[in-house]
Amino acid sequence: MMDRTLKAFSAILSYPTRELQAAMPEIAGVILSDRRLTTSGRGCLRTLLDHLAEADIYTLQETYVGLFDRSRTLSLNLFEHVHGESRDRGGAMVDLVETYRAAGFDPDTAELPDHLPVLLEFLSMRPEAEAREILGDTGHILTALETRLVRRESLYAPAFAALRQISGQQVDGEAVAELLEEPETDPDDLEALDAVWEETEVTFGPDPNGGCPQVRDMLAKMDKPVAPASRPAAE
Repeated sequence: MMDRTLKAFSAILSYPTRELQAAMPEIAGVILSDRRLTTSGRGCLRTLLDHLAEADIYTLQETYVGLFDRSRTLSLNLFEHVHGESRDRGGAMVDLVETYRAAGFDPDTAELPDHLPVLLEFLSMRPEAEAREILGDTGHILTALETRLVRRESLYAPAFAALRQISGQQVDGEAVAELLEEPETDPDDLEALDAVWEETEVTFGPDPNGGCPQVRDMLAKMDKPVAPASRPAAE
């Protein structure tokens, strides 16, 4: 059974389109009825959901690009926060693509396989226990993203808090602190952005060093068969 809430979060964290806006009533209904989220969490999300439904589409797109595409510390490409643009990221990416394909998932998108909305779409089709565990593995990244978005007073911040709630797992505080040590770059400072993004080219090939333990653990859990868990009763 598809986890419609994870599918909905995949949609609202993707680049805004008119199609997304047209679907927002249904998407909001799915998210706001999920009892895995606290009452206060759903209340915070309502503002974001209403904004995505009602705001000018060009304003939404400009905001999205400014946050997630032009700021490396807010990138939705998860391995970016683990490996940067190093060779290790390429090896992890190949493993992730193979994991997707082994599960019969072949995303029809130009985004990289570690893009959070792509991962959420994949997890929406996996057993709930497996999806929660993998979300838990990304908890430190989700928390760092939420913290940075709160600092910017972004309406997107509650979405990352909600994903952590769905995972139901504790977050590694030291890992979060380490991510937050990386200085943020003003997305309007083009020279600084060029300097930040000037890194080693990503190589999509085998990782001779075996990759990052966090990534290996996440991929191993994707490969491990998990019995379906019971869903909470509907309100």
